[in-house]
Amino acid sequence: MSMTLDELPAVSECSVTGCSYNDHSHCHAAAVTIGGSIGDAECATFIPLGIKGGLDKVISHVGACQRSECIHNSSLECTAPSVRVGPGAVDADCLTYEPA
Repeated sequence: MSMTLDELPAVSECSVTGCSYNDHSHCHAAAVTIGGSIGDAECATFIPLGIKGGLDKVISHVGACQRSECIHNSSLECTAPSVRVGPGAVDADCLTYEPA
């Protein structure tokens, strides 16, 4: 699979208000990484700081996905049309994650 940045799945929503990259439910990181462990796909880009980070416009994509057991994962790349990030077991989780 070979994709350009524009073809990577977009982060369509982020409801984790305590993340520096979140601005009105939109992720402003250029790309996010999904990490965690089996059964819990954490947004590894989550940063709990009071300082806002990220880009001026919303163009966030899934840059990498370490959850190889997810049905949307192909060679550690996300193949979902888009992903949603929300509150998780610890901080932020990929809500699109579906174990195979």
